[in-house]
Amino acid sequence: MTGTDGGQADVVADVVADVVADVVIVGGGAVGSATAYFLAASPDFKGRIVVVERDPTYARASTPLSVGGIRQQFSIRENVEIGLYARAFVAEATDLLEVEGERPELGFVENGYLFLAPAEGRAILAENHAVQTAAGAAISWLEADELGRRFPYLNTEGVAAATFGERGEGWIDPNTLLQAFKRKARSLGVAYVTGEVTGIGRGKAGVERVTLADGSAIACGTLVIASGANSGTVAGLAGIDLPVGPRIRTVYQISCRDPLEGPPLPLTIGTTGVFVRPEGAGYVCGISPPEEDDPESWDIEVDWRWWDDVVWPALAERIPAFEAVKLTGAWAGPYDYNALDQNAVIGRHPEIGNLIFATGFSGHGLQQSPAAGRAVSELITASRFRTLDLTRFGIERILEGRPLKERNVV
Repeated sequence: MTGTDGGQADVVADVVADVVADVVIVGGGAVGSATAYFLAASPDFKGRIVVVERDPTYARASTPLSVGGIRQQFSIRENVEIGLYARAFVAEATDLLEVEGERPELGFVENGYLFLAPAEGRAILAENHAVQTAAGAAISWLEADELGRRFPYLNTEGVAAATFGERGEGWIDPNTLLQAFKRKARSLGVAYVTGEVTGIGRGKAGVERVTLADGSAIACGTLVIASGANSGTVAGLAGIDLPVGPRIRTVYQISCRDPLEGPPLPLTIGTTGVFVRPEGAGYVCGISPPEEDDPESWDIEVDWRWWDDVVWPALAERIPAFEAVKLTGAWAGPYDYNALDQNAVIGRHPEIGNLIFATGFSGHGLQQSPAAGRAVSELITASRFRTLDLTRFGIERILEGRPLKERNVV
């Protein structure tokens, strides 16, 4: 059984369990399933992996309800590197995740991200751009006049500068990636169990078992909490205060009578924070509410308030053709929101060595799932990060109240 140092250790003998696993992953969404895949595919791991997922339909899960973005335009270098890794993985996913001739097509639309900054945001945009290009991302800097020439359907009034992802940015079908990770993991021997974790048993050596709502128990050598917006609740079962919970985001669907004349519309983030991108024959759009109007909640309902007062006016001002859009629908989904700094929590607990976190992605979980899954698998098999050094995302900053602020949150 894999121990906390990557070697072999036995399950504690007095643990009564219905199932014994080397690694238990709580959460079978994109991050949990990516972790299961990378671990099962590793030649350095030979143990048994069990993924516990409370809703195998994923009806209320973050992944299938996301807009599927892949980007490198972040302010923290590690987030940029994670985005570069995601793009490289997406390019190979059809081959890597093939199962019995079934090859997943993620439908990557490489239209790029376009961040627009007002005069007061120009300096921060420039700092972020320097971080991105230093990490190797293909991000262009556009002055307002060049922005207008390149994307003639944009009104550039009030825009001081912009950055645009020339390569490696766009969006994929989120559910296809999730199901491909899950199918591949299962083909490699990973067991998926439907159930809700209601207890975490700890002993002197760390976590010994998890208990499910039906009363069954799974003994484990390593526990990975990757349960998305429910991660704070799951961590609490181990006596850990983790500030990760559900925040609801609404995505509006619109159609436009007049086609935009020019290059394909990137995923565009305006000066007010409103985003829009193409989706089929129409578009999807939305905005993250201000902190004071963004309560923790599992009430997954569309919030129509933002459409008339914030989203539509901003779209119509920035893209004049959108003055005549028609609202055709909307959906809502949860974020696994890290209330400390809206950044991921990835790594071992400093005092509970066989407890690992992969959560708190705050809306970036889908695109960060390949890098996060690989990172966790490396912690289990090698006791350290190998591919990307994600040490800064450890839970130590949570326990010590040291926020790691990401300035490019959409």
